[in-house]
Amino acid sequence: MFNETMVTLQGRVGGDVVLRQAGGAPVANFRVACTPRRLDRATNAWSDGPTQWYSVSAWRALAEHCAASLHRGDAVVIHGKLDMRTYINKAGVETLDVQLEAMTVGHDLCRGTSTFHRARAAQAVPGPAEAAAA
Repeated sequence: MFNETMVTLQGRVGGDVVLRQAGGAPVANFRVACTPRRLDRATNAWSDGPTQWYSVSAWRALAEHCAASLHRGDAVVIHGKLDMRTYINKAGVETLDVQLEAMTVGHDLCRGTSTFHRARAAQAVPGPAEAAAA
């Protein structure tokens, strides 16, 4: 992860988590909406800024845990590697997509409560020496 841009996002899950297989590994994809709130000191009133959308991908065990744990509207905190890609959308306009490859994902406990269930360790897979001895 040398010279990778690492960021932490705080926001809400914007839709259903989609779990699929890619290259033999599970990957979960979902979107996160981050809307900044600012206090206008002159009026002492809060106002929302423009919502920023991020595409998130999580791999392997984290992907499966995200699919089992996250739902639309959940408040989350995500830490991972930031990547930006451009593409041409259906209207022919070049669009910037900001993507995050998640390293860690959790519910934002400033916004609610959560219950943790420890994942069970996977069955040990014998190595070549153990398989030959069996």
